[in-house]
Amino acid sequence: MKTIHGTFRGTLLMASVLALAVGVSAQNQNSQNQNDGGRNSNVNTWPYGTSGRSAPVLAVVGDVACQPGETEPNGEKAGENCVGDTAQNLFASQAATAKQIETMKPDLIALVGDEQYQVGQYSDFENSYELTYGAFKMITRPAPGNHEFYTEHGAIGVAGYGYFSYFNGVQHNADGTIMTATIANNPDTAGTFTQPVPYSDGQAGHFEQSGGLGNTVPAGGQVGVGNGWYSYNLGSWHIISLNIECETQPGGCTGSWIASELQWLKKDLEANHSACTLAYWHQPLFSAANSIAVPEGTTSKAFWQLLYQNGADLVLNGHDHLYARYRPLDPSGNYDPRKGLREFIVGTGGETLDAVVTTDTTTADPTGNPNFNKDNIEASTGQFWGVMGLTLNQNGYEWDFESALKDPAQPTGPASYSDKGVSSCHGPVNRY
Repeated sequence: MKTIHGTFRGTLLMASVLALAVGVSAQNQNSQNQNDGGRNSNVNTWPYGTSGRSAPVLAVVGDVACQPGETEPNGEKAGENCVGDTAQNLFASQAATAKQIETMKPDLIALVGDEQYQVGQYSDFENSYELTYGAFKMITRPAPGNHEFYTEHGAIGVAGYGYFSYFNGVQHNADGTIMTATIANNPDTAGTFTQPVPYSDGQAGHFEQSGGLGNTVPAGGQVGVGNGWYSYNLGSWHIISLNIECETQPGGCTGSWIASELQWLKKDLEANHSACTLAYWHQPLFSAANSIAVPEGTTSKAFWQLLYQNGADLVLNGHDHLYARYRPLDPSGNYDPRKGLREFIVGTGGETLDAVVTTDTTTADPTGNPNFNKDNIEASTGQFWGVMGLTLNQNGYEWDFESALKDPAQPTGPASYSDKGVSSCHGPVNRY
């Protein structure tokens, strides 16, 4: 019995030593996991979870991926392809902003359109966007831009087929081959253009399989209609992704398609009781490049009116290849510090940059004031690619735009750029 008791005490002692050793090892491993972002363990803190932040972070950027190959479509700026341009390597710029997102480790990414140049073909997404931003696909919440949607420059991206196929997935025939749609005889091209057929619902929102304008697919059905608007919540915020690419949709920018989106937005805002609200789409109502897109940019005033009426806080856009922050405005462009929406333009994901225009005697701005941008832009740059981190606090937000790379075609001026700030939300009109 004495021997048995001694053995039992020895076993307990050994178990204690082992437990202590395991505990120390676990502490060391946890410390290592924290240092390396969890990549060398089964406890990966990002992107599957947050890393101890007090509020979620939304990365915001648009106008991202260069055209694969060396041939530039007609009508575009010289050197907007991915290779062969010594002045500005656009694959390097999109890679730099992708690396910035990796370092930021956001909770989600809001893409504000023109994810893939020049016409958003599925193959182009696979051979350019995917090679950099594809790393973040699972946490990406996109909005489409004109380069995903329109017939232009000798190829066709009608209804966003490539965009929806990339984010929603492609359908297959019974024999396992990819299901395709052949779009023919559009104004900007001769011949046909074939794209995979996307699933109706997925990461980019809804794609209606028929009802598009005019062009038939091999099975005899019509080209689909890319809707693509949706909303989600992050922290205490309600976030809305909208589609302003209305020109080639049924009824254009004054018809049935845009009317259905506005009806959906109205209902979504009426059901929203979040402390803070933001919305994003591609073409801005107020352009820091003083080049309002017609009819998309001007049509987006209808979005502004609904958002303003329902107490939203922020509008995020791209299209202008620059960074700009406006002071709070009403839908008519009047300064409104109490209820106004603050517009950010973050079209700095990788494509060639635009100059900021503060004064323009042509009064291209919808307000007709040639000094509108001078009076209302609080911060801006057209010299740097970069991403904005938006920290979504309980009753406010912090913005932090940091440059990732300077445009080598603009060697003068500062070597980097930063714009940071804090503001509060004014809350929805129908909060509980």
